[in-house]
Amino acid sequence: MQKKIIATTLCALALGGAAIAGVTHQGHEAAPAARITMAEARAIAMKEAPGGVIAEAELEKEDGSWRYSFDIRQDGRIHEIGVDPQNGRIVENSWENARDEAHEAADEAKHGGKH
Repeated sequence: MQKKIIATTLCALALGGAAIAGVTHQGHEAAPAARITMAEARAIAMKEAPGGVIAEAELEKEDGSWRYSFDIRQDGRIHEIGVDPQNGRIVENSWENARDEAHEAADEAKHGGKH
């Protein structure tokens, strides 16, 4: 009987976890379910930045759209690659210099993180 209760509790927790997956903290919008994984997006991004090292990776909303964002250290600069989480397309492929990176960090500190 105890095993049945434990199994039922685990199922309820799993279903409850799925139900609250879209809940966010501090008023941030929840990301829609992605069709590709972070690992798949990372592989796509690294094809655009061979030999680079990922310094930061996240799922973020930028300019109204969700994307996996990768800051990749390459050739002494930051290569920023954005990958669409629904179809795996590259949505950003740009270079930042140290000044851009410092400005972005200051903006994030001012607004309490990335937006």
